[in-house]
Amino acid sequence: MSTTLRQLKAFVLVAEQNSFTKAAETLCLTQSALSGLIKELEQNLDIKLFDRTTRKLHLSDAGQRLLPQAKRVLNEMAVLGENVNNLKSLHQGHIRLAVSQQLSASIMPKFIAKFCEQHPNIQVTLTDCSINEVVEHIENLEADLGVAPERSHSNDLRVDVLFSSTFYLVLPPSHPFTQKDKVLWTDLLNEKLITLNGPFIKGLQNELPNHISSRIFNPEFKINFLSTALGMTRMGLGVTLCLLYAADWVKLYGLAMRPIHEPVVERKFLLYTHKNRSLSPAALAFKEFLINNAGDFLASNQDIM
Repeated sequence: MSTTLRQLKAFVLVAEQNSFTKAAETLCLTQSALSGLIKELEQNLDIKLFDRTTRKLHLSDAGQRLLPQAKRVLNEMAVLGENVNNLKSLHQGHIRLAVSQQLSASIMPKFIAKFCEQHPNIQVTLTDCSINEVVEHIENLEADLGVAPERSHSNDLRVDVLFSSTFYLVLPPSHPFTQKDKVLWTDLLNEKLITLNGPFIKGLQNELPNHISSRIFNPEFKINFLSTALGMTRMGLGVTLCLLYAADWVKLYGLAMRPIHEPVVERKFLLYTHKNRSLSPAALAFKEFLINNAGDFLASNQDIM
C-alpha cells in the first residue's frame, strides 16, 4: 500500500495539535478513522510515529525526524495545486508561436499586443520564419501554434482557417487606378509590374487566364521581399501585388491599394497545430483568440485603405 497525501496530512495535524481529537475535528473525521490513517501510514513506513500513553501523546524519534519532510511534501503539493490553478485561470503560462515572416511583420503583432493586454502574465514567444519552416516547427513540436498561408503538411497536423484574403494591387497615390474602387486583372496588362518570387505568386499561374498569367510571370522586376516591392513602387518603378494583411505596410510607404477582380483570387491563412500534442490552457486561449478575432483585425486593415 502506498503512502497517501491524506495520511501525511493526518500525521502532520496530529503532530501539530498533539491531539487525535482536535486533528479529527479539523479533518472532519471520526477519531477512529483518523487513527486508521495513522496506523496505515505507520504500516506503510514500517516505523512508529507516535508514542502513546493513556494520558499523553508525543512524537517518536522517527516521527520527529520525518515531520519536517512530511510538511515539505504537503507544501510542495499545495504549490503544485496553486500553479495548476494559475495555469487554468491564465495567471501564468508560455506560448510558442511560429509565424511566416510577412505575417510576423504585419498583422501578428496586433494579435499578440491585444492578447497580452488581456492576459499580461502570459509570455508569448514569436519565431518569424519561412512558410515551410512554420510547418516544420509544428511537426517537430518546436512550437505550440503556427500561422502561415496554406501549404502541404503531414497528417499529424490539424489546420483551422483563420482568414482568407483576395489579391490587391499596390500603386502610388497619384496613379489613375486610385480613382477606381477596384481594378481588373486585365488592367495590369499594360502596367510595369513588380512581382514576388515563390509560392505567393506561383499559384496564380493556374488561377488566371493564360494571357494574364503570362504577363504576371514576365514582369519588369521580380524580387524576393514585399518590403522591396513596396519601396520600388513608392519610387514609381511599377505596381505590385499584396494581400490585405499588408495594409499597414502599404500605408507606411504612402501607397494605395485596390482589390483586384475578374476573377477574384483568394489565399487562405491557416492556424497549424499538432494532433498529438495537448495544448496548454494558455495556448488554447491564444488559439481561440486568434480564431475569434482574425476577421476583426482584417476588417480594421480594410479601413486603412
